[in-house]
Amino acid sequence: MPTTTPPAPPIDASLIARLQGAGQSHLLRFAPTLTPDRRAALLAQIEGLDLSAIPSLVETYVKAKPTFSLAASVEPAPYYPNNHASKSRAWDRARFEKAGQDLIRAGRVACFTVAGGQGTRLGYDGPKGCYPAGAVSRKPLFQLFAEQILAHSRRSGKDVPWYVMTSPLNHDATVAFFRANDFFGLPPSSVMCFPQGVMPSFDMKTGRVLLAAPDEIATNPDGHGGSITALHKSGAIADMKRRGITTLSYFQVDNATVQALDPAFLGLHASAPDSSAEMSSKMIPKAYAEEKLGLFCSCNGRTEVIEYSDLPMDLQRQTLPDGTLRFLAGSIAVHAMSVEFIERLATDPRFSLPYHRAEKKVPCIDPETGEKVDPASPNGVKLERFVFDALPLCRASIVYETDRIEEFAPIKNAAGVDSPESCTRLQTERAARWLKAAGIEAPLTSDGKPDCTLEISASTALCASDLVSTDAGRAAVTRLRSSPIPRGANILI
Repeated sequence: MPTTTPPAPPIDASLIARLQGAGQSHLLRFAPTLTPDRRAALLAQIEGLDLSAIPSLVETYVKAKPTFSLAASVEPAPYYPNNHASKSRAWDRARFEKAGQDLIRAGRVACFTVAGGQGTRLGYDGPKGCYPAGAVSRKPLFQLFAEQILAHSRRSGKDVPWYVMTSPLNHDATVAFFRANDFFGLPPSSVMCFPQGVMPSFDMKTGRVLLAAPDEIATNPDGHGGSITALHKSGAIADMKRRGITTLSYFQVDNATVQALDPAFLGLHASAPDSSAEMSSKMIPKAYAEEKLGLFCSCNGRTEVIEYSDLPMDLQRQTLPDGTLRFLAGSIAVHAMSVEFIERLATDPRFSLPYHRAEKKVPCIDPETGEKVDPASPNGVKLERFVFDALPLCRASIVYETDRIEEFAPIKNAAGVDSPESCTRLQTERAARWLKAAGIEAPLTSDGKPDCTLEISASTALCASDLVSTDAGRAAVTRLRSSPIPRGANILI
């Protein structure tokens, strides 16, 4: 006898009532026409929404356009200069570097990478963390970070856990990539991947949640600020507490030269007299006033990041007597955060991060007819959170200056600024600088730039001083002394 598909169970009356209360009854418009499995998938998506919060979100961010209001008092945020002997603010590098190393050796530090992006803008079909970024080796971004973590683990004698936040779009591909590459030598038990959350996309005019299909809600990633919630919901925070982790080194996946663990920065975060050890940040000096970097500012006495589009340009162009920019400290999305602070942000409504509104073209279906809509102009509102909005919630927050060549080589665009080409150039400049400090000269062009392509593996050196203070570094320098670098060479050290 032919089998028949059993009828789908009736939709729970309480869910219908909650959708009506939230003004989102249209989400069930096509439910009667769906197969049982597709209907179940739609209902699961709806159950995942915080329906009680939607009316407020719609009124605050969709039907209204929140405007940025500059604080009454806005000053440049103070920072610890990269040069610890600086006359502007001297500090004891050796002391704080030791404090950071002690944290790592005690097994109290983990790494956290925000890796939800795809390589679409680079013409790469896959997670951005899988993109080949090594200047010579073409190692993927994930491997560049993994080798740093492995080097620190070997030096400290402690496994350094690594938490990687993916997105629903690239989670499975990311996990498969790690498995296919044997976790790049790291213990699989020390690498935890989990997807970030999503937010429903809203119709700009009505505030109704958009449907991508009759059985699917249109959603968007909830931003890097959503990492706070994802760390909690995924069980990552519970895992950190079980391991005795107290401090998280936060960085984004597209920065090929970021220091996955920086002892000096970690030490300042944990024990500087003006730090609460809750959240600290790294900055680079802006190259010019119009550079599109958020700025660390002191707003009514609290450290905040003001987006470059929100800070008046006349302030951004102000200079000091020596000609340097007064508002100098550009954010590069590198932070140190305490596990306790992250848990508080994730669980205490008083520390909830605000949303940011973006108007976008969102493909969807007409909620009445089910016909596809491919908008020619923005029709939807996407909401996301930014992790730097946690800074003013700290009791006190410090900013530490790093060097652009040392630690900021992002890959965002296929060509031009922040591209694979610029990343390769910066990796080479950094390697040439480290080698010069060890007595090895790279060939230079007429304008003083390296006339070669260089890459120093994390297994060889984590910083310039490693080339003269570690066995692997000294061995590499010895080899280069016996065989000078030729022009146009591609050398992995």
